[in-house]
This record gives sequence, C-alpha cells and structure tokens, in this order.
Amino acid sequence: MDQLALLFVLLLGSLIMVPVGDRLGLPAPVLMTLAGILLAVLPFVPNVNIPPELILPLVLPPLLYASAQRTSWRQFAANRRPIFLLAVALVFVTTAAVAAVAPVVVPGLPVAAAVALGALVAPPDPVAATAVAGSLGLPRRLISILEGEGLFNDVTAIVLYHVAVAAAVSGTFSAPEAAGELVLSAVVAVLVGLALGWVAKKLMDVLGDATLQIGLTLLVPFVAYVVAEELKGSGVLAVLTISLFLSEYATDADDVLGRLAGHTFWEVVDTLVTGVAFGLIGLELHHVLGAASGHWRQLVGAGAVVVAVVVGVRLFWLLPAAWLTRKLHRKRDVGEEILVSWQETVVMWWSGMRGVVSVALALAIPLARNDGSPFPARDRLLFIAFAVILATLIVQGLTLPWLVKRLGVRSDTGAAHALERELALRATKAAKRRLIEIEEVVDLPEDLSELLHRRAFELGVRISPDLVDEERREAHAQRVERLWMSQRILAEMLSAARHEVRAARNEPGADPEVVDRVLRHLDVRSLRAG
Repeated sequence: MDQLALLFVLLLGSLIMVPVGDRLGLPAPVLMTLAGILLAVLPFVPNVNIPPELILPLVLPPLLYASAQRTSWRQFAANRRPIFLLAVALVFVTTAAVAAVAPVVVPGLPVAAAVALGALVAPPDPVAATAVAGSLGLPRRLISILEGEGLFNDVTAIVLYHVAVAAAVSGTFSAPEAAGELVLSAVVAVLVGLALGWVAKKLMDVLGDATLQIGLTLLVPFVAYVVAEELKGSGVLAVLTISLFLSEYATDADDVLGRLAGHTFWEVVDTLVTGVAFGLIGLELHHVLGAASGHWRQLVGAGAVVVAVVVGVRLFWLLPAAWLTRKLHRKRDVGEEILVSWQETVVMWWSGMRGVVSVALALAIPLARNDGSPFPARDRLLFIAFAVILATLIVQGLTLPWLVKRLGVRSDTGAAHALERELALRATKAAKRRLIEIEEVVDLPEDLSELLHRRAFELGVRISPDLVDEERREAHAQRVERLWMSQRILAEMLSAARHEVRAARNEPGADPEVVDRVLRHLDVRSLRAG
C-alpha cells in the first residue's frame, strides 16, 4: 500500500464511520482515530510522510471554516466572557501548569521547551469538541461555549507555542516581545480576514453562478490562513474572521439553491477532512512507539502525570469560572450562554479533547537548535504530547456519551420550540405584509387573494403547528395530508419524467448536453415541489 492508497482508505473510512458511529452511539472522529491506530500497527501500511508544517495549513482551514459557518459573530460577542475565560485564560493556566510539571518528569528540560509542551497540549480541539458533543443532544448553550472555546483557544496556544519554540531554539526570551507578538498576531489576523472577506464578497457578486461561488468559498479559508501566517498573524483567527464576515454579509436570502448546494458541499468537506485528520492522529502512532523505545516505564509515567495535570487543571478552573460567570451574568445579558448547573460544568470539563492542532504542533517541534545541538528531549516531548492527545480523545471521547446520559444533560427543547414558534410567527407576518403591499398596487381576484392569504398563514403553521388552536390544527392537518398526497403523486410523475429523459441519453443522436439541461430543469422542479 502506498501513500495515495492510504489516503483513499482514510477517505472511505470517513464515510463509513458516520453510520457505524450512529449505530454504536459513539463519535465518528474517535472511531477514525482507533481505525488509524489499527492501520498503524499493520505491517503493510506505510508510515505517513506529511511534513508537519503542512498539516495545519491543509487540515485546519476547511475544518474551522465549516465550524464557524454554524455560528455567528453576534453569538461570539454575546459569549465573550465565558469564551475569554476558556479560550484565553485557561490556555495560559494549562500551559503554566504543564510547564511547571514537565521539568520534574523530564529532568533537565529547559523552561522554554516545557512551555512549548504546555502550549501544544493546552487547547482542546474545536473539531473534536463539536463533532463529539454536537451529536449527543446537548443544550445549545453548552455547544456554543464549546465552539467558541475551540475556535479561539488555538489562536492563543499557537502563538504561545511559536514564542516558546523560538526561545528554545535561540536560547533567548523577552516577555514584552512575546506579549507584543500575541497582540500583533491577533490584529494582523483580523485585518487580513476582513480585507479578504470584502474582496471575496465582491468576487461572489461578479461570479454570480452558485457553482463558482462555492468553489471560491473552498479557496477562501486556505488563502486567509496562508496570507495571515506570511504576515506574522494568526491563520486560525484570520479564517474565523473571514468565515464570520462572509456568513454575515455575503449571503442572499433569496439564493435558495446556492444556499442548499453550499450547505451540502461543506457538509461533505467537513465529513471527509475530519475523518482524514483524526485517522492521521492514529497513524502517527509509529512516531510515539519509536520515541518510547527503551524508555517505556519513564515515559508512560511522565505521560500519565501530564495527562492528569491537563485534565485536572481544566476541572479546577471550570468550577470557579462557571460560578463566576453565573455570578456576573445579568438579566440584560440575554444573549450570553452560561453553564446553568454543575452537571453541565462536568460535561464541559470532560469534553476537553485534544486533537489535530496538538498533533501538528507536536510533530512541528524542530529537530535541532540554532547552534546545531538537538532540540531538548524532543522524542520525550513527542511521546508525552501523544499520550495527552490519545488519552483525552479516546478515553474521554468514548465515555462522554455515557457521562452525558448518566448526568441527564439534555438539550433545552422548550427554548428551541419557543424560538421556532416566534420565527414562524414573524415569517407569517412578513409574508402577509408583503401580500398586502402587493394588493395595494395589483387588483387580485378575490379567490386568488383568499388563497394567497391562506398560503401565508399555512407557511407559519407548517413550521410551528402551535400557532393555531386544536380545531384549526386538525383542519390544517387534513389540508396538509391532502397536499402531501398530491406532492407524492407529483413526485411519482416527475420521477417517471426523469427516468424517461435519462433513458434518452443512450439513444442514437441524443445530445448529452441537451439531455442534462432538461434533466436539471426537472431536478429543480422536483426540489421546489418537495
């Protein structure tokens, strides 16, 4: 098996593990990690030879872009307090705790190398957290905080890592310079994200076609990441900024087909790239085994200590942080998502899995310093990093569903239904207002006007049946049943038409381009009918 064949195996596994995970009640990313470990120990599977410096630019931009598309800037602004406590403060605290313990378990380890280890194991993976927690029916507020933490903590951790590695390689360190680099990195990233977002929006208007626009969105996160990194900014923050900008300002409410196609496209990209990324985590096991050769007892003990520190610090930070957030929460902070119970705090703690970012940073540790000497204890740092990644990802990932069920943490369906009802009512009122405006300038027949008013009313009732009383709900249900029957019959008719046109593709003299154009027309008609 060569590298290309291995890539296709991972892509296939990314698809297969989704239904397998649903059936077993386990997260697909964790199953892909286990599959990668299994592949790593098979003798005919080659070692992965991806340069470490390419892992983050190739894997992280599309995953971050897809994750950020599911949220909004206003949600981040509303949750700035819990996100700051987790994404910034907790990264610093975890880095400091690991840096304090690392020289004890790895004697002779310089402070800068210890800080680098702390920085690379500090950030929970945004993809792991949302992919694992998002499938468990958790409260939306909990998922929002996890998403915010996962998307912002990489910025802090990666900058800390680069500063620490530079100090370890050069032997010099300046605290003011490091603080300035952190601020500069954030400012440059935001400016790059906003500038490229504006350019991308203009290009989308020029391109017009949905296929070309979706193709541009695939390039956008990679360009933002690379440009920001070249300008000494944070690629992660640049991708996050441009994603939020485009989702806010570059979407057209009337572009129905483009929105549906774009959503489907990014669901496919997210599934495939996530599977490959977590499969690579398992495949990199051979690096860990090589580093542990001859030092199993010492390295396993060191890894266990650092795992305990990482997991313990998160718990002991979250407990007072959650209490403080609830204490500072005011009634006017209606948009802020907070952890409302100790059960949610425990789930938040156990959801802190490490993943792709930690792997890439661990493998990117330089082999040598500027003076030509080996990087201090690089093999041991690599083993400890992978011990943290595998322990948190596999152990916590596999037990999180059980923990959520045991603690009884469930999504707040009441709040979701209330919001759904409110939006349905607003949609109905907007449709009726527009209909009245049209009636003022167009003389509609009475039967047509009555039909359109009924359609406007039914628009909201289809979204939320609670808008009407029981009697009217039953009458509406009967009308919907008749409508569904007509739609099912129409779907059968359109299916027969599609099969007939599709069969014409193989007839002598048939132009495939014309056939496909007619078929697309029927497809669009079928989509609208559905």
